[in-house]
Amino acid sequence: MDKHLFHYKDSKSVMALIGLLTLGQAVVIIFQALYLSKAITRMFQGAALSAVLSSFLIFLVAHILRHFLQWGKERVAYRFADRTALSLQQMLVQKVFDLGPRSIGKHGSGNIITLVLEGIPQFKTYLELFIPRFMAMGIIPFVLVLYIFTVDRLSGIILAIVLPILVVFLILLGYAAQKQMDAQMDTYKLLSRHFVDSLRGLVTLKYLGRSKSHQKAIEVVSDKYRIATNRTLRVAFLSTFALDFFTSISIAIIAVELGVRLIGGHIGLEVALAILILAPEYFSPIRDLGNDYHATMDGKEAGEQIRGLLVEKTVDQKSLPSAPTWTENSRLIFRGIGKKSEEERDILQSINFTVAGYQKIGIVGTSGAGKSTLIDLLSGFTQPSTGMISIDGVDFNHLSVPNWQDQLTYIPQHPTIFSGTVAENIRFYEPNATREEVERAANMAGLNELIQSFPNGYDEKIGQAGRILSGGEEQRIALARSLLQNRSILLFDEPTAHLDIETEHEIKETLLPLLENKLVFFATHRLHWMKNMDLIIVVEDGQIVEMGTHEQLVRKSGAYDKLMQAHRKGMRG
Repeated sequence: MDKHLFHYKDSKSVMALIGLLTLGQAVVIIFQALYLSKAITRMFQGAALSAVLSSFLIFLVAHILRHFLQWGKERVAYRFADRTALSLQQMLVQKVFDLGPRSIGKHGSGNIITLVLEGIPQFKTYLELFIPRFMAMGIIPFVLVLYIFTVDRLSGIILAIVLPILVVFLILLGYAAQKQMDAQMDTYKLLSRHFVDSLRGLVTLKYLGRSKSHQKAIEVVSDKYRIATNRTLRVAFLSTFALDFFTSISIAIIAVELGVRLIGGHIGLEVALAILILAPEYFSPIRDLGNDYHATMDGKEAGEQIRGLLVEKTVDQKSLPSAPTWTENSRLIFRGIGKKSEEERDILQSINFTVAGYQKIGIVGTSGAGKSTLIDLLSGFTQPSTGMISIDGVDFNHLSVPNWQDQLTYIPQHPTIFSGTVAENIRFYEPNATREEVERAANMAGLNELIQSFPNGYDEKIGQAGRILSGGEEQRIALARSLLQNRSILLFDEPTAHLDIETEHEIKETLLPLLENKLVFFATHRLHWMKNMDLIIVVEDGQIVEMGTHEQLVRKSGAYDKLMQAHRKGMRG
């Protein structure tokens, strides 16, 4: 049994209610067997149909009541499973946002998508099936064997001995199935991550002419999952066969034992027939649990993964000081900031700088120098390992602070275009924005001509199952989103890295006027942006090696000048 079942809201009251319904069901099963055996016995003895009609009617009422109680159990379990799964889904989605993209990255985006889209329904199925089956296994056999003990002690002893053996057998099968399920889940996560990554990189693969050769990799990953699934199904089928076989043998032993004593006159036909009718009912709950156990293992495993993700350490937002509102007189100071990887490798070391008011800060360096990590620290997506951050004299260990993040807009290299209309994509972070505000933001981002070319204008479907946009058009959509938010801090992480020169020039002409009267951090390896920056931070091997304006750094003939020369050679090449 899952020890976490008792921790879910209302789980104890739900299990108590299902337990009461199951107890009533066990009593009804006994009445059903008694009156059926009574009717059959009396007809065997030559009684008229009218004489046994009342027994058949009681049997029919008991049969209907039994299935009504079963329906009630399933409804209670379904509603509890639905509420719990929905609550868990909401907590999981919130946790994903709390942890941030970099922390989630270590779990794999495919794995997170699988948990949210498929793991939650599987967990719901697990709760819906397991609780009624578990309660039935704990209550129905106990009630039935108590009754059988009162009418025939020998049959009660046989049943009491056989059931624990089947339970132990089920536990052993569970351990064997768990090993196979772990292997299947690992391959399933690999398949899901591979699928998501393949979708994301499909355009690149086609551009490089590698899309057809990539099908071999897909075939290998899919084959691994197929083999793991077949192994799991083999264990499931064998365990089901074994349970059916042993329960059938046990019922056969009861039948033979009753038959021998019936011939010898040591037991009456009515009692023997009632016990024989109850014997399959006695074993039925454990067979049902065994059969559904394999069907719900995916849900149990998904629940454990979700709980593991939910307990990951996040920042206690209530204990954090409030970040001041950024104004033209504000000051941000990084003092001795360092960041280590999970392998304790230094990504950033001794980062020190001060910015004030509305400035445009360029962050440059070679690939892997630490530019994106610095942007992540500024956005609060990740937290420093050492050092202190100060905003207007208020010290912070990190910037994962709600009212700091509420002031900033983050524009990544590859903005996400959601399945929906142009207007819905622009107002994604501001769902209550008016059409007039959306159109104003789109015009400022240079989208007016593009949107007018669409047959449906702002109601044109884009994203998945909609119109495909170019990289530059996607960046303009992201820019319009940020303008609609109208926040005072903008963070750009290589926003034009995948754009051609012409498109980047158009974006630059649109963007630069919009950066005025804001605090801007612009990480890029396209150095022509730096002439428009108020301050340039040069990062090399995780350290700041130079700071200053474009003119100052060129005159120094240092690291920035070397980057400029390498950039010019790359342009000529």
